[in-house]
Amino acid sequence: MKMQNPFPLYYSLFLFFLATATMISPSLGALGKCNPSDYKALMGIKNSLDILNTDLLSWVPNTDCCHWDGIKCDSKTNRVNDLNIFAGDTTGQISSTLGDLPYLESIVFTRFGFINGSIPQSITKLKHLKVLDLGDMSLSGPIPTFLNQLTNLTYLDLSLNKFSGSIPPNLSDLKNMGTIHLDRNRLTGSIPESFGKFTGTVPDLYLSSNKLTGPIPKSLGSLNIRYIDLSRNKLVGDASMLFNPNHDLTTHIDLSGNQLEFDLTKVKFPKNLNWLDLSHNKIFGGIPEEIKYLESLETLKIGYNKLCGKIPSGGNMQRFRSTSFFHNKCLCGVPLVSCKRK
Repeated sequence: MKMQNPFPLYYSLFLFFLATATMISPSLGALGKCNPSDYKALMGIKNSLDILNTDLLSWVPNTDCCHWDGIKCDSKTNRVNDLNIFAGDTTGQISSTLGDLPYLESIVFTRFGFINGSIPQSITKLKHLKVLDLGDMSLSGPIPTFLNQLTNLTYLDLSLNKFSGSIPPNLSDLKNMGTIHLDRNRLTGSIPESFGKFTGTVPDLYLSSNKLTGPIPKSLGSLNIRYIDLSRNKLVGDASMLFNPNHDLTTHIDLSGNQLEFDLTKVKFPKNLNWLDLSHNKIFGGIPEEIKYLESLETLKIGYNKLCGKIPSGGNMQRFRSTSFFHNKCLCGVPLVSCKRK
């Protein structure tokens, strides 16, 4: 009896398993230039969200992720190095697979007001990360202390979230940091003393609209910081150490809406100061005459304090209206009422 050739059976089984494998995972041809592990990580991010954002609608399974909206791949390695999606009614949480994109240099994942939860610790695997923007969402819990492991980070934005607890002192370990946005959260406690001891670049510091208490660390006075916003907190005590005529980089100081109490008369201003807001505090004394010589000063707000004496005249003072000075104890002179002669 002649035996039947088994090859058609083997061939049929081969085609069956090939088709099954194709259904389970996409073929390399279908993914185009997209690295398979990057594809898997991105699909994990997508699957953790309810897709109501137009960028995410382009993340179609079994297609080239390098062509998806909000995704950029390096032209040489074809690895995903930029994740930039924002604005939408998407709900869910940030997937831990975000940490499985090892070549990421920038994450801008912002303005998703319904995304909650915390920052996954897997993000510490992203050793090339320079930009982390998770602002304007509903992230909560404490700000993770493990963020100091992102040693190449130059920009951190966690603003407009629901983070609570204290500010991690070890953020000052980040030697390349240029900007820290922790504003408009629910942070409590004091400003870390370590924030006056950045060993690398001095970052712009945005801590406004929290519930921070206590005095401003004296160590901050040693920083030639360009931009500092500590407004709308519950800070107390002396802030005069932040003013130094030798700090030529300082252009913006906003301390408004606190309970600060010091003598403004003795303050020496940074020569390139452009914005000064000390309003709604308990600051006393008079306005130093030298303020009129600050050629770069365009915004001045010192209302709602306990200041007295004559407002300096001449120089650049004509650019400021009465709203810059009103609701003080006894300020007088242009643009307020004339000072009484003794």
